Amino acid sequence: MTAARSSDGPGAPGRACRAVGRALRLPFTGAGRRIRRATHAHGAGESGLGRLIELHAVNGAGDVMITVALASTVFFSVPTDEARGRVTLYLAITLAPFALLAPVIGPLLDRIPHGRRAAMAGAMLTRALLALGLSGAVATGGLELYPAALGVLVASKAYGVVRSAVVPRLLPPRFSLVKANSRVTLSGLLATGIAAPIGAGLHRIGPEWPLYGACALFCLGTYWALRLPPKVDSAKGEGKALMLPIGAKKPGLRTVGPSVMHGLQANASFRMLSGFLIFFLAFLLREHPLAGQSAAVSLGMAGIAAGLGNALGTAVGAWLRARGPEMIIATVLGVVLSAAILAAVFFGAGMVAVLAATAGFCQALAKLSLDALIQRDVPEEVRTSAFARSETLLQMSWVVGGAIGIVLPLNGALGMSVAAGIVGAGAGMSVRGLLGAARGGSSRSRPRVA
Repeated sequence: MTAARSSDGPGAPGRACRAVGRALRLPFTGAGRRIRRATHAHGAGESGLGRLIELHAVNGAGDVMITVALASTVFFSVPTDEARGRVTLYLAITLAPFALLAPVIGPLLDRIPHGRRAAMAGAMLTRALLALGLSGAVATGGLELYPAALGVLVASKAYGVVRSAVVPRLLPPRFSLVKANSRVTLSGLLATGIAAPIGAGLHRIGPEWPLYGACALFCLGTYWALRLPPKVDSAKGEGKALMLPIGAKKPGLRTVGPSVMHGLQANASFRMLSGFLIFFLAFLLREHPLAGQSAAVSLGMAGIAAGLGNALGTAVGAWLRARGPEMIIATVLGVVLSAAILAAVFFGAGMVAVLAATAGFCQALAKLSLDALIQRDVPEEVRTSAFARSETLLQMSWVVGGAIGIVLPLNGALGMSVAAGIVGAGAGMSVRGLLGAARGGSSRSRPRVA
């Protein structure tokens, strides 16, 4: 009996430690299992889409960590005039590579489709290494941080283009492309919302700590990208997509139809509006924060409004995916145009929040509707190429909108008028064509592939 008790005695503390360890791990393992069930639901786990959803969440979290670090260095840590100059320099350096990337990334994907996993992993690893390089530059805020920040942005956008081309290869059975894109996008938004306060907390330890967090996340993303299913690299049956020239009466071989072109024009105006509002409101709210709030809190409130609108639009867009994408895009253009005009006439804190939320909601709906048009009107053989080209154009539109927001005088009513002008121009180019295509109904001819 004594021997039995002595043998049990030393094991009791071990069992207690294991029990405590399990209790401490339970919130994390339980949350991980719930996240895995959500990302792998409805066949997404078997098709590999679940892995891409998780990879995109890591991508969004890493990007926002870098954004927190750069915002503290380039924007909030210096006087407004100097911050304007720094951000202008950043966008000016950024715009030139995008002008080159627009005609390069799409054709490059067409020529080397077998390297998509390697391309996504390379984009992740590049940002991990650049985040480490940035960690030494954020403390000084010198010019050396701009080339590294530029590399981060280019790698991030390159990842986005490749990711758009990958999604169609990972669709589960009876799973629409719009629903898949909405899941991927929503995962990125949720991860961004979770990582932003964590990045702010790390910044309190030191300005380089959010970059260390980003480096760790991108290293994880590199590994996960390489673990995507091999069919991601398959190019069986694919071809090149060509955009339909304006004024052409009939789609030619390997061209997208007029609905896609007009949807792309509308989405370009939405993306330009997004870039404009981000940079214009950043400087405006820094100089004229919301009543009783600091500049950082004011900008955060506008960002939260836009993020919530975007998340809601993503959820609603998946539900409306089969309900006339042309009409949805035309409708949301009118909604945002109305909100921008009201914000210009009755400028104030409330209207800024309303416009930010409305723009986020409508941009998400318009993008998912564009995805639906590409899925419906572009043959599968050229669909990945069409996604790559459209995504690159939208990214360039965002940069142009941001540049307009930086150079504009800090006058709220003037800024909202310019925002209304951006949306109005997009509506003028696209609404008539969208409504005409919607009236054509199913009689529209689908483009063929040679």
